[in-house]
Amino acid sequence: MREKIIQSIKPLRNVAGTLADDSPAPIGDHDLDAMPRSESPLTPAAVLVPLVARPAGFQVLLTQRTDHLHDHAGQVSFPGGRREHTDAGSVETALRETREEIGLAEDFIEVVGLLDDYETGTGFRVTPVVSFVSEGFTLALDSFEVAEVFEVPLDYLFDPANHQKRSRDFNGRRRSYYLFEYQDRVVWGATAGMLMNLYRRVSGGA
Repeated sequence: MREKIIQSIKPLRNVAGTLADDSPAPIGDHDLDAMPRSESPLTPAAVLVPLVARPAGFQVLLTQRTDHLHDHAGQVSFPGGRREHTDAGSVETALRETREEIGLAEDFIEVVGLLDDYETGTGFRVTPVVSFVSEGFTLALDSFEVAEVFEVPLDYLFDPANHQKRSRDFNGRRRSYYLFEYQDRVVWGATAGMLMNLYRRVSGGA
């Protein structure tokens, strides 16, 4: 699975996180609905897609955001956030935000490539940075941003039987989105959309 993931995602040109090929227009929930893209400039952001190497297989490390945050409060997400002007690129943004949010040391992280940029309904253009995470790490959560951290088996997320598509009214429009249910967790919206992008690339459906 490791080599298949590496071969399926976008390689890096350099450690800053530049794509080896120019990134097309971002994917997003708008791909599921007949709706226009945002006309306003999108805010650059990046998230780490941490694939933890466990004896039973890869596990995806996810965070539960706290309920009082301005953006995506209470939702399940990857560690990450908006790019700062001091960040050299998407990789640095994702690693910095991961360190700040959950205290995952870079010594345990092997960055291997990128997924397609994702446009969120809240005006962000998010670059997902795929990485392998070795065992033995400890976490220190930022209690202001992160309520808890948990893992979901990659095999579970890659099983089409667990892929759901839902819809709801949002700002006067009917919006469709992807959703996963795992135990008592619900992963939906942008995070689920990025996981679907990873699934399609690895399964050959991209």
